Amino acid sequence: MSGLEEPEELAPEQGSLRLASPDDTATVADWERASAAVLRRARRLREDEPDSLVWERLARTTLDGIVVPPIGQPADLEGRTTSGRPTRAGAWDVRTQLEVTDARAANEAALVDLENGATSLMLHLDGHEPPHWVTLLDGVLLDLAPVTLDRPTTEQSESFLGFLEQHDGSVHPATSPGFDPATLEMLPSPVRDDGRGSQDVLLPLVRRAVRLGVRALVVDGTALHDQGASDGQELGWTMAVGISYLRVLVEAGLSVGEAARLLEFRYAVTDEQLPAIAKLRAARRLWARVLEASGGDDVPQAQHAVTSRPMTSRHDPWVNMLRTTVAAFAAGVGGADAVTVVPFDERLGVPDAFGRRIARNTSSLLIEESHLAVVADPAGGSYAVERLTDDLAVAGWAELGRIEADGGAESDEARQMMKQRVRAVAATRDVQVAHRTRPITGLSEFPHLGETLPERSGTVSRYARAYGWAYEDLRARPASAPVLLATMGTVAQHTARATFASNLLAAGGVAVEPAGPTGGVEDVVAAYDGQAVVCLAGNDRAYAEWGADLVAALREAGASYVVLAGRPGESGLTDDTVDDWAAVGVDALAFLTRVREALG
Repeated sequence: MSGLEEPEELAPEQGSLRLASPDDTATVADWERASAAVLRRARRLREDEPDSLVWERLARTTLDGIVVPPIGQPADLEGRTTSGRPTRAGAWDVRTQLEVTDARAANEAALVDLENGATSLMLHLDGHEPPHWVTLLDGVLLDLAPVTLDRPTTEQSESFLGFLEQHDGSVHPATSPGFDPATLEMLPSPVRDDGRGSQDVLLPLVRRAVRLGVRALVVDGTALHDQGASDGQELGWTMAVGISYLRVLVEAGLSVGEAARLLEFRYAVTDEQLPAIAKLRAARRLWARVLEASGGDDVPQAQHAVTSRPMTSRHDPWVNMLRTTVAAFAAGVGGADAVTVVPFDERLGVPDAFGRRIARNTSSLLIEESHLAVVADPAGGSYAVERLTDDLAVAGWAELGRIEADGGAESDEARQMMKQRVRAVAATRDVQVAHRTRPITGLSEFPHLGETLPERSGTVSRYARAYGWAYEDLRARPASAPVLLATMGTVAQHTARATFASNLLAAGGVAVEPAGPTGGVEDVVAAYDGQAVVCLAGNDRAYAEWGADLVAALREAGASYVVLAGRPGESGLTDDTVDDWAAVGVDALAFLTRVREALG
């Protein structure tokens, strides 16, 4: 693909660090020196290590193997293509999500949404049967408010088109039956095997949509994202599916441009702000290249962004509001035509009126109060975003090449290989979550064991592999007994490690009982009340002076498993002295599993 070369290695420009104007006089060496001083204070860089290592220590690598530097530089744009800019002018379409289990109740919720900031609807239908459309969409002005279906069956899509054909009035051209047979085949449990991928089902449905003047097909990247796919995999898969639909439609007599206008692409956006912005920009660039290679018109890609479901947590669900706000911000900046904010309480059941209100108001606040939609392409020209856009486009094109080499999106082999690659990425992410290098606030970090979760009725019938699923499994089965937190010395001496250990244990559903102020072995032993597991929390000096004596006394008193808050060896205590230890970088899930087993 012309203009899509392999990403370069991280290589800082030497000399000027000019960021905004010729008056900027800072150099790369100045930045390295200042950053190195901070890292040395944080013990992330030794005194004998060169300042230039800050690039390596502060850079991160995405799940697609893309190196993201700590800051952007003018050199990041050298030799890169900066296409993929947003085409949306003004505010985006605020598309609210509705779980349709009862047509009348869903209709009431839809009207509330549309009267209070929503401009379109995405309907997720419960079960396989079509709803009663007249009841569900009663009072909805279909010429003003587009309606699209979320992963419908063939029968549901056909039924929706039948309703539109009977509708007395015009229908908004962004309306869509949401048909996406190729992606439905990628779900863990396909909705049903009714031949929906064959042309004899696809083409009649498309022809009906063309007569109505609405979009016919959705290319749903969120289905793969929900299973753990990386950004590059989501991009590659959506391009492959889009190409497969183009082939079918062109063979049926449509031009490439006519076929492209019938498609809408749906992407997930996460709270990783810059990658989310870059993904939408890269998607437009890739699709433009597909159309160019196909000899078609330059038809802008219709984009619908949905905030990520896997990034949300069941515990401390209020944090989901922050996650979805960042994601919606990224979607708006990235140029999505329509944005759906998933209600913060969906993990608890069917979202209630409050959850839906917060969801739609997130977009309203970003548009009306933050004026985010006033500026066209606000991220344009950003060294970091432009570089990341280019790198993601390369990763997505490489994924597309793998899919096409296996036979294309309609091929069983290509789908199976795609699923294998997604599972490999999900496993890598699981390791990062386990080690808390990819922290989840309120779940793996800063958990609250005593929280009272809001109650929601019913369940949402969709699959999403939550990033924090392993911690949620542990929290669903609280430990049978608490851990004694043996705080050693004064509050100032033990607070840092005691807080760290308490939070780590709480992430696995393990409560702690503090021993209280202790000045020696006798105080801790006096506070001991038969707990199987004891966690020592103090400073290195206390560990060295009386840690070994305390461990011996606790074992004699009945403790069967002693945990050290800190790393053995640095404090005079060794692996032979204690049974386990807790420090930054530990495999938290493995540690929590061992502690819970010791608790019985």
